[in-house]
Amino acid sequence: MTLKHITAAAMAAALSACSLDYEPVDTYSDITEGVQDTQEEVVFRTKADVESYMQGIYKKITDQQEHWYLDLLLIAEAHSDNAYAGTTGAEVQPYEDNSIEGSNSVVARDWDRYLGDVAVANKLIANIDKVADGSLSQAEIESYRAQAQIFRSMIWFDMVRLWGDIPVIKTVAGDITADNIEEVYPAYFPEQSTELEAYQAIEEDMLNAVKHAPDQTADKTRFTKNVARTLLAKIYAEKPLRDYSKVVMYADQIAADGIDLVDDYSLLFGIQGIPHYDAGAAAVPLQLNTRESILEGQFPVGAGNWCTWMFGRDLSNWDNNFTWAKWITPSRDLIALFESEGDTKRLNESVVYYDCAWSNYYPADHYPFMYKCRSAFSSIIKFRYADVLLLKAEALINGENTDLGAAADIIDRVRGRAGLAKLPAAVRSSKDAMLDALLKERRLELAFEGQRWFDLVRLDKVEEVMNTLWSRDSGRHAQKLPFTQFSYRLPLPQSAIDANDNLVQNPGY
Repeated sequence: MTLKHITAAAMAAALSACSLDYEPVDTYSDITEGVQDTQEEVVFRTKADVESYMQGIYKKITDQQEHWYLDLLLIAEAHSDNAYAGTTGAEVQPYEDNSIEGSNSVVARDWDRYLGDVAVANKLIANIDKVADGSLSQAEIESYRAQAQIFRSMIWFDMVRLWGDIPVIKTVAGDITADNIEEVYPAYFPEQSTELEAYQAIEEDMLNAVKHAPDQTADKTRFTKNVARTLLAKIYAEKPLRDYSKVVMYADQIAADGIDLVDDYSLLFGIQGIPHYDAGAAAVPLQLNTRESILEGQFPVGAGNWCTWMFGRDLSNWDNNFTWAKWITPSRDLIALFESEGDTKRLNESVVYYDCAWSNYYPADHYPFMYKCRSAFSSIIKFRYADVLLLKAEALINGENTDLGAAADIIDRVRGRAGLAKLPAAVRSSKDAMLDALLKERRLELAFEGQRWFDLVRLDKVEEVMNTLWSRDSGRHAQKLPFTQFSYRLPLPQSAIDANDNLVQNPGY
């Protein structure tokens, strides 16, 4: 649908001042909207309304996992050398064999849901200082705004890494009337901002959030200053906004606030009642809110994590939904790297073998599964300190103030927790060797946590790694297209382009 196509229809509909429902309807919101005597719309009447809406945003982290967790892992792991797609479905396999097109339904649903999430955040950001009863203090206004900005920036960060130029929407779309269709149209069908502009929008929001977001507490499900610092560290490592000195600065600030590695890697992902389901055991994580966690989604009894159904066995119910081929099957190439490094500790926390009823990639009686989401009560860790710490090592390798020794010490610390030896002197003294060691360490440490593809893109390693992969890994589906400079971005969904003349397809699709 374009402006020239919708004008007549919209004009007719405008007689009743209809809305195009640009913002998704959220069942969690019990806000009573209305109009004040001034005819200004009332979005939030009371502080309780604001808090209810904010809690609805937080619930998106656990209740709507499909795009920001499930699909992101498909892209980051199966579109890289870490995993196979797992199933042979037409919408999933293209991420493995590099044949993704704009018609892909996963691309389309993620685009739409991300934009819907941005709209939800914008509603709070745009209206937080207009609460009808005036019950919020200025500090509370700034805190709520900062938390919504963190959520919005998390979405923008995923989107800009996936698609590059994206619509950076900060306004709330109003109803279309006969008098304002030309004015309102851009809110419904926005233009794309450049990749740099998208990163600058995240930077602006997060510089505000580090001032006004809540301080770190024991509850790692909140959008705190450390979440904002993490996003800043991550965006300053990306090419359009690269400033490695700021990566180091924000990594150090996070550490100064008490965030650190846990001693035992298994605490991050382990649950009680493993490796087999014990009906008498409590199916809960070994630990929540570890000192390493920066942001996580938690699933108490009655609010189960259904993503385990998509990746392997639900260890809180052994045979639950274990009847179809799972996504994100660990690749032979990744397993071989764990084994060649002698990295049994992280291998055992990342990969598990079961008997199953399919043999898409391995024999059915000894089939590997992604193991970092194990039960209906497993937490999803969105950000953790090992990622930030290794980004600091990257900054010390690639930044203007190169310090290979300090970078090696960081990598050795992460390796040491896994029971591995320190890097040899020949590696520590070579920048190229250190970068290879850093990439390898991130691959082993962060396997199946949605990082690998973005690491390859950020460090311009896609063609080097992916175009030689099929010679190393005989288990993958045949490569359909070579990886090129155009592969660094996904295609925009064709349905979005058809609806909006302002969107331009990425080159190569």
